[in-house]
Amino acid sequence: MAESKPSVDPSLPTIPPLDESDSVVADLIRKLSSHPLVAGLLATNGLVRHFAVAISNIADGQAPAALLHPLKPTGSFRVVQRKDGVFIDTRSYARYTPLADAVDALDPQAVARLYAALKPRLDEAHREAGERNTTFDQTLERAIVSILKTPVPSGPVQLEPHGVVYIYADPKIEAMTPAQRQLIRMGPDNARTIQTKLRAIALAIGIPSDRLPAQPLQ
Repeated sequence: MAESKPSVDPSLPTIPPLDESDSVVADLIRKLSSHPLVAGLLATNGLVRHFAVAISNIADGQAPAALLHPLKPTGSFRVVQRKDGVFIDTRSYARYTPLADAVDALDPQAVARLYAALKPRLDEAHREAGERNTTFDQTLERAIVSILKTPVPSGPVQLEPHGVVYIYADPKIEAMTPAQRQLIRMGPDNARTIQTKLRAIALAIGIPSDRLPAQPLQ
């Protein structure tokens, strides 16, 4: 018996080839979100390719800041000096609130539908980037799980000078991946907002709940 082909939802929009996909993908994303940060992201060329590489970077533990430059927060990172050491100034967390708000405003079901439409092109971009031994679904799941299992500190976050920059004083935080450390840098409220929405999106796109962390590890 011939193997049956997987059914395709005829109601999903058709995405053109990668080199011609930007305008169609941008229109679909605009319907998903009107947040100003998202609008800035849509000015980027190669939207599908950039997203595929960004997710691969997160799955591999790297922070994709260079690829998502339009999402870079305004203002500067600030610290506060106390008698017991140097800590992240909690006012720095507000720099990331617009990003957390943009993520929080997403409708998980709408994101899942957009993902289903984009998936053939994402798979293509994933292979094009050299990812031959894993599917984009698997890479996306690894990225989401990595963010969901990041333990978010509830209290002050202490730092230590390290040359011209600061590192986390807690060796457990410093040993995390760059992507996880970036999440902590966003502040506890923003980090938990992003984790909560990512969990909902993961479930909406079909990742089983038993493959997601029940809660951030402590």
